[in-house]
Amino acid sequence: MGTLLPVVSSFRMASPSATRVTRQLKSTQLQSTSLPPSGGGESPTSPISLIVKSEESDRRNDLMIGEDSGMFDWSNEKWGALGESGWITFFAAVATILTAVAVLWIYPPTGYGDDFVSFLENDVAHGNPHLVTLAFGIIFPIVHSGLASLRPLGEKIVGARTWRVIFAFPSLCLAYSWIVYFISHAHDGIQFYDISHIGWVHGLAWIVNFASFLFLYPSVYNLKEVAAVEKPKIHLWETGIIRITRHPQYVGQAMWSGAHLAMVGTSFTALTIALLVGHHYFACWNGDRRLEAEHGESFLKIKERTSIIPFQAIIEGRQQLPKDYYKELIRAPFVLIAVGSIGAYFAHPYMQAGAALARNTGLVPGGILDDIFLELN
Repeated sequence: MGTLLPVVSSFRMASPSATRVTRQLKSTQLQSTSLPPSGGGESPTSPISLIVKSEESDRRNDLMIGEDSGMFDWSNEKWGALGESGWITFFAAVATILTAVAVLWIYPPTGYGDDFVSFLENDVAHGNPHLVTLAFGIIFPIVHSGLASLRPLGEKIVGARTWRVIFAFPSLCLAYSWIVYFISHAHDGIQFYDISHIGWVHGLAWIVNFASFLFLYPSVYNLKEVAAVEKPKIHLWETGIIRITRHPQYVGQAMWSGAHLAMVGTSFTALTIALLVGHHYFACWNGDRRLEAEHGESFLKIKERTSIIPFQAIIEGRQQLPKDYYKELIRAPFVLIAVGSIGAYFAHPYMQAGAALARNTGLVPGGILDDIFLELN
């Protein structure tokens, strides 16, 4: 008992200030237990932090056989030295290929793009712009989709990185020429309607056009693979925009085309847009074929859970969006695409000026490789 007396006495003799401190400590302990643990599932994540470092969504309902698209972690990105798989090499590679396109194709005194367009206009179409865009609509898919289909064979012969350059160069050249020709002749042909002066039509078209660029195939996000800095792969994606549509590029092209046709209701624009959408529709079949050849049963399982028509698989119950699906969309690639889309809109006057310059310059026969061609002959 004697040993308990000091203890009892200490409780009886506690000062009022000590009692208040004790109550404050207990209150603090009770409040702390009601807060979620740091980094737990209930803790909100800011959009900025998701852009800097992507977080996985709740993928418990996924097959987990495809990749998580658009994942990005700023801390993993390095400038690196030239020749390494860093951003220095990326910018050097992009600058090299764009310089080659400019010198060998775009700049009339040295390039052959003007010769090609002149050939289509004068020798093939005999001055009919509809036939020129029809020729582009046939040649570009054959080259672009044809080289994509030959990829497995080409990579065995020259390697994945070299084949990416072989694939990209003619595709960029033809895409440039077709875009410039479209801008120059968009108002040619029969004028079905002209509602471009209506404010809300322009606003709606802008929104649809902006949203269309968010429907890019996730492999485009891997910029270092696009530039062949890293070894290009045929990826099997399972998350992100793929949950909405298995072929976002087709959907995005259809949206872009509809927005532009609403603004420019001419026969030339309608034909060009039909050719673009038709090519992308073919690419849906060709893309599925290539993915099945590369990934086999894994692709077929993902195909069953996705759809070409947006939201169809979700409505039919074959695809289930996770509750935190926003984590798959608030990622660095989407931010970059959004900024680029806005920049492209404000660059329209410069695009139109550039197209007008190319049209007014006309044909400058020959190019930088003429001497080599003459020697070969």
